[in-house]
Amino acid sequence: MPRGRTENVLTTTYDDGALTRSPDELIVEEPLSIRLDDVLVATTMRTPGHDFELASGFCFTDGLLAGAPVLSCRYCGTGSAVDTEFNVVSVETGGRAPVPTPRLTITTSSCGLCGSTSLDELADRLAPLAAANSIPLEVLAGMPESVRAEQGLFDATGAVHAAAAFDVAGVPLLVREDVGRHNAVDKVVGRLLLDDRLPARDLGLYVSGRASFELVQKAWAAGFSALVAVSAPTSLAVATARRANLTLAGFVRGGRMNVYSPAQVDR
Repeated sequence: MPRGRTENVLTTTYDDGALTRSPDELIVEEPLSIRLDDVLVATTMRTPGHDFELASGFCFTDGLLAGAPVLSCRYCGTGSAVDTEFNVVSVETGGRAPVPTPRLTITTSSCGLCGSTSLDELADRLAPLAAANSIPLEVLAGMPESVRAEQGLFDATGAVHAAAAFDVAGVPLLVREDVGRHNAVDKVVGRLLLDDRLPARDLGLYVSGRASFELVQKAWAAGFSALVAVSAPTSLAVATARRANLTLAGFVRGGRMNVYSPAQVDR
């Protein structure tokens, strides 16, 4: 897309009593309006880039597609792409997806579902995951180091989260970065969806922050066999992972981690 994802901003640095002026590279955060068959379904604050993946992944993980294929994605929907500054994406299913119910508020870069979907409602939509190839615990424990080298935007700005799909050997197959944790995950899921690689039964999902309920439900919807998070899970995230039969590991740092789901772990 013809947009940068970072901007240089002049800043003043205070260091041991001395002041210096220099440019600082900052991550861009802009709203993206997502439309499904020309119906506005959400507006989310995101890092520009991989917008078609984000829009497709959002519609998929939120259950809006209901099995309908994504026939195309395009900028605009309310005018030309230039007029809307590449901040509106339309996901097209040719009317095969159910008529969606739009969210009434903007989704910020720090939240996803924001409590709009309960665990019981989620379980009504998604069946527990079938047993897949087990990913060794040592592979799960090593994912932060494996993904770290692919986090170029974080190196430049220090202000973005990362999500990655990885195989049973711990090889990152797809890495995306965004100011929003849920956006980074949706970009990964969207890419897999557009490549016809879902459900991701033999893959794991890595996230660079905490494991919240909305991230677990996205991993469940996409069919990942495991979710690995650098930080803590919430209690609802653990309950959801156990309901989904999804392996959930948190506090994955320095070769150590806590495994919350399944409750009994076999090496």
